[in-house]
Amino acid sequence: MDMGYLMGTRLFRGMDEKEIGACLAALDGREGRYDKGEMLLRAGDDAREMGLMLSGRATVENVDIWGNRTLLSPIAPGDCFAETYAMLGGMTLLVDVCAATDCRALFLRAAGLRGCGAAWARKMTENLLGISLHKNLALSTRSFHTAPKSLRGRVAAYLGTVAMQRGSREFDIPFDRQELADYLSVDRSSLSKELSRMRDEGIVAFRKNHFCLLKGPEE
Repeated sequence: MDMGYLMGTRLFRGMDEKEIGACLAALDGREGRYDKGEMLLRAGDDAREMGLMLSGRATVENVDIWGNRTLLSPIAPGDCFAETYAMLGGMTLLVDVCAATDCRALFLRAAGLRGCGAAWARKMTENLLGISLHKNLALSTRSFHTAPKSLRGRVAAYLGTVAMQRGSREFDIPFDRQELADYLSVDRSSLSKELSRMRDEGIVAFRKNHFCLLKGPEE
């Protein structure tokens, strides 16, 4: 396990190598490797482990009983997933975690944190609180992106938010076209057509997941 990498993540922030080693031992740390399209966790699982993405990408998804897929959030290297379920004591997962690329993840049994008075446990608990707050903000932000009734409104809301977060009108997004369509809860072909119209109207330029905002949709 690359201790230097772990020390740079939010989950292990403020810990030294000795503390991280103690954490991995106490929480039964294990590494999993997954191919693109493979499930890291499935809805219905009894979640007792939280995950930390080591390399590659995954997505948190919800698939309803009719097969409709909604992408809730991306998972990049250094991001945590399923920590809320695991910390609550093995709650049944309501979402899938699916590998968007070949990836590796570290899994930890959260039960080992409860009642542990070690310094590393206090630090990790504080880190998990910060992670949870950031995720709550991200989910709230997604509601702004899906609130507009029009497809263009949703695209503009999302791209505008990313531009503000990056501090630039030119940026990369963490989604391919299908993932972006799922995130905005729209049809992929309709999304592609709308993006093409916005490009033809001089509103946006893009290549794959790289975008440049040229003017506002109402300018």
